[in-house]
Amino acid sequence: MSVRARLSRLPLRARLVAGFSAATFVVLVAAGGFVYWRVDYALDRSLDTELTQASTTLEPLVRPDGQVSNRAAAEATGAAWQILDANGTVLDHGGPAGTNSLVGQEQLDQVGTTPHTFDVGAFLPVSHEPYRLHVAKLSASQYLLVGVRRDHRDEALRELLLQLTLAGLGLLVVTAFVGDRLAKAALRPVERYRRRAAEIASGAADLRLDVPPDRDDEITRLGHTFNDMLATLEGALERERQFVNEASHELRTPITLLTSRIQLALRKPRTLEEHERTLTELKVDLDRLAALAEQLLQLSSLDGKGQRSGDLVNATGRVVNQRRLADPGDVGRITVKLPTGDLEVPLADFEIDRILTNLLDNAATHGTAPYEVTVDEPEQGWARLTVTDAGPGMPPALLANATQRFARADEARTRPGSGLGLALVATLVTQAGGELRLCHANHHTTHGHGVPIPCTHGPAMTATVLLPGVDATRA
Repeated sequence: MSVRARLSRLPLRARLVAGFSAATFVVLVAAGGFVYWRVDYALDRSLDTELTQASTTLEPLVRPDGQVSNRAAAEATGAAWQILDANGTVLDHGGPAGTNSLVGQEQLDQVGTTPHTFDVGAFLPVSHEPYRLHVAKLSASQYLLVGVRRDHRDEALRELLLQLTLAGLGLLVVTAFVGDRLAKAALRPVERYRRRAAEIASGAADLRLDVPPDRDDEITRLGHTFNDMLATLEGALERERQFVNEASHELRTPITLLTSRIQLALRKPRTLEEHERTLTELKVDLDRLAALAEQLLQLSSLDGKGQRSGDLVNATGRVVNQRRLADPGDVGRITVKLPTGDLEVPLADFEIDRILTNLLDNAATHGTAPYEVTVDEPEQGWARLTVTDAGPGMPPALLANATQRFARADEARTRPGSGLGLALVATLVTQAGGELRLCHANHHTTHGHGVPIPCTHGPAMTATVLLPGVDATRA
C-alpha cells in the first residue's frame, strides 16, 4: 500500500495535524539550514582572513632551498606552516605542524596559480587535528602551506547544530499540539453536525443543525446550507407523501369500479351482446383511469427548469381551432377575442396549449356553453388569458381550494374528470412567475404570485391567467 493510500485512511484530524507538522518541519529545516550556512560562512571567513595574513607574512621569508630566512617572524604568525616540494616532502615547518605533510599529493595537484583552501579532519565524528589549510604555489617545486586549527569553529557549529535540532524538535512538538487543538476545535461543529444528521437519518426529520447565529464562517455557512437542503427535502417528501395519498385515494375508485364490473360479468353466463356492453363500460372506465394517470405524470414532470418563451396569441388560436376541427359542434359555442400582434410570454407553446386545454376542458365538464376565450392587450407588462363560461360556477369555499390536486365539489364527482386540471394550470403559471385567478359571483381567489392588477369580472365563472415578462410586438 502506498504512502498516500495509508494517509488517506487516517482520520481527517490526524491528516490535518500531519500536514501542519510536515509543513512546519520543512520550514524549520529551511530556516535552520540558512542559519547554519550563514554562521558557517562567517566562521570560515574569519579563519580565511587569518590564513591570508599569515601567508602574506610567510611568503617573503621562504628561501629557494625551502627554508625560512627569519624563523622568529614565521613563528610570530601563530599558524602552523609547512614548506613542501613538488612530491609533498616537508622542507621546513613551524608552529603546531610536524614533519608529516598535512595534505596529500592529490590536494597538491589541485593547487594552480591561485591559492587553494582545504579542510582536513572530520567534523563528525570529532577529529583530533582539524585544520583549515591555505596552500599557495611559490614555484614549480615549492608550496607554502599555512593552517589554523578549526576546534573552536567546529565546536561552535556542533553546538549550533545541537541547539537548532533541540529547538526544532521542541517547536515541532508544540506546533503538533497546537495544530491538534485547532483541528479538534475546527472539526467539533462538523462532528456535531454529523451526530445531528445521524439523528435525522434515523427518522427525526423535523430536526435541524444547530448553527450559531453570531458567526459567519465556512462551517456555519455549511450548516445553513444543510438546513436549507433539509427543509427542501422535507417539503419535497411532504408533497410526495400528499401526492401519493391523494393519488391512491383517487385511483381506488376507478379500480374498485373496474373490479366490480368484472366480478359481475363473471357471475353468470352472458350473451355476446351483454359481453360487448360490459366491455364498452370497461373501456370507458379504463379511458378515465388512463387520463388520470396521464395527468399525474404531467404533474410529476413539471420542474420549472430551463428558460422558455412562446406566443400566447398564436398558441391560443391554434388550440381553439384544433377543438373546433375535432368537434364541429364547438364552432358556435366558443368565441375568441385575440389582439392583432404577438405576445411573448415565459412559457413554451406546448405549455400554453396545456393551460388553455385544461381550462377549456374544465369549463366544458363543469360549466355551460357559450365559452369565451380572450387574450387582452398587455397591461402594466402583464399578458392576460381569460376563459369564461355560463355554468353554475364554483361555491366560494371551493374557489380557494380549486387548484389543490383532486379538489372537486361533491356534485362534480359523478362527472368525468379527476380534479387535476386546475392543479396543472396553477403549477405551470406559478413556475412562470404568473398568477391564476378564479372568479364567480363577485368572489375572487388568486393562486401564485401577486399581480398588481385588480379583478374586473362579473358574476360569470371566469378563469384568468396573468403572465409576466411580456415582449409585445405589433405586426
